[in-house]
Amino acid sequence: MALIALYPGTFDPPTNGHVDVLRGALAFADEVVVAIGVHPGKKPLFSLAERKAMIGAVAKDIGNTATNRVSTTSFDGLVIEAARKAGASVIVRGLRDAADFDYEMQMAGMNGTMAPDIRTLFLPASPGVRHITATLVRQIAGMKGDIKPFVPVAVASKLKKKYAR
Repeated sequence: MALIALYPGTFDPPTNGHVDVLRGALAFADEVVVAIGVHPGKKPLFSLAERKAMIGAVAKDIGNTATNRVSTTSFDGLVIEAARKAGASVIVRGLRDAADFDYEMQMAGMNGTMAPDIRTLFLPASPGVRHITATLVRQIAGMKGDIKPFVPVAVASKLKKKYAR
């Protein structure tokens, strides 16, 4: 039986930190479903279609059959319901620091109570990407700063076009 992992987030935009966690998930899962959260009250910089396309480009860049092992979906409800719909038995969450850990432990506890058959697996971010957040990347890009060290090449070009308007 294939191990399917759900990797939820907003991915607005996908960063090198997201890529790091995705690579980690691909090391143990047969398939990783990147679940893009959609909240009607929030207005992301990139549309759902744009974020899905960027995740696809990221998977292609990873190589090693990642393109065939990574898919995308969207969700607007409970992450455990998205995991069930995807057939995932594991939810993957990246951790940058102790604040992430505290928050993610609470979420894992709540999710574990509601869906004991779905486990949460924490993947610590590699040291070189721990400081990266999508919020800071958007701010730097909006001020015409150099975001190349923080995002994949395909994402950098999309950000540059988005803020050129």
